[in-house]
Order: sequence, then structure tokens, then C-alpha cells
Amino acid sequence: MIALRKSRERGHADHGWLRSHHSFSFAGYHDPRHMGFGNLRVINEDHIAPGTGFGSHGHKDMEIISYVLEGRLSHKDSMGNEQTISPGEVQRMSAGSGVVHSEHNHAPGQTTHFLQIWLLPSETGIAPGYAQKAFADEEKRGRLRLVASPDGAEGSVSVHADARLYAGLFDGDEQVELELPAGRKTYVHLVRGALSVNGQRLTTGDAALVENEPRLRLHDGEQSEVLVFDLQA
Repeated sequence: MIALRKSRERGHADHGWLRSHHSFSFAGYHDPRHMGFGNLRVINEDHIAPGTGFGSHGHKDMEIISYVLEGRLSHKDSMGNEQTISPGEVQRMSAGSGVVHSEHNHAPGQTTHFLQIWLLPSETGIAPGYAQKAFADEEKRGRLRLVASPDGAEGSVSVHADARLYAGLFDGDEQVELELPAGRKTYVHLVRGALSVNGQRLTTGDAALVENEPRLRLHDGEQSEVLVFDLQA
């Protein structure tokens, strides 16, 4: 079974300095039909205006992934990390027993466009942690590159969650098939472009919620970038 969630159906918030689309209930957007999918709790597509950002704030017991699409995202946290996240990089922050951080766009004249992703952790109360890795476009071209996993397989970023995250770039006749484990959920988020998922067409911001399918086929891409989540049911 594949259910489509169109981009226009997402929640939306415009704070002036921040424009955000919420795939699942978040902050002032609440929809009891969309509280998450498996252990995927949040996908926020954020646009941060130049010279602005999120001031210091706390998190606890959540695996938080940042995936930058355009611009730069500056990160500072109570663990002593000060990093800049660029397109092609995946950052994971394990909030665990508690962490405080801030995120800003310091680049003049350039909006930062990124995805903020929250996964429910496999274990609560762990020590906070941080990891960041870059994945070149060549690694994702015409295939699904594992970028986050519980065991850091294939050089991916490790996460304290029963989830695997793949990223891919598809155009023209590039296509891929992924065998789906029984008893799991699969979430496909189209970051940009257009792409068919098992014959169903997605465009920028759309998602496919997949259950009880033996395999996933991604095909007929048009300058597309996609994230695929293998999730705990």
C-alpha cells in the first residue's frame, strides 16, 4: 500500500525570518492524522532569512538530523560543538539526556534552506552526541546512498534509532529498486524535482508512505533529489 501526501497538504508557518513546511504535527500545526510515521516524528522544510536563526533552545531524547539543501547552517551546542553545515552534509545530534543548541544563517544575502528531521530514539537518557559527514553527489547519482544508520554502515552517520536513511539523485533513465523488509515502514520524501515511486508521480515536497510492499522502485526522475527512510513499524 502506498499513500501519497502532497506538498500542499503540509502544515505551514511564516514567521518572517523563518518559513517552514511541516510534514507532521509540529508547534502550532496539529493534525491528529499526521503525528509521525513509524519512528519518524518530524520533517520540517525550513527557509531561514540571512542574518537570522534559532536562538539557544533545548532538546531531550530525540535523534535530530539536519540536511542542508542551499546556503549554510551554523550550529553551536552545549557539548562544545561549533560547526557549519553545507549542502551534501548530514548532521546528527543526539539530544539524549539533554542538550542546548542554536542554529543561524550568517551568510549575507543568502537564504538557508534545509530539512530538520527528528527520529524517536531506541533508548532514552543516553549521553548527548554529535556527528557530521559529507556525501558527494557522485555517491548519490542514480542510486540510494545510505547516509544514516544505527551501526554507521557503509560510512554513514550513526544514529541511536531503529532507522536507516538513504539519499539519491535521479534524472532521465536513472532508476533503482530497493527490497523492503517485511514488518517495516518506508517513507519517501521528494526534496526537489519530480520522481515516480512504484508508478506513482511525486513532485517537490510530496511524500509516499509505504507499507506492505515487497520492494520500492524509483524511476523517471526529473532533476530529483529524494530521501528514503526505512523505519520501525
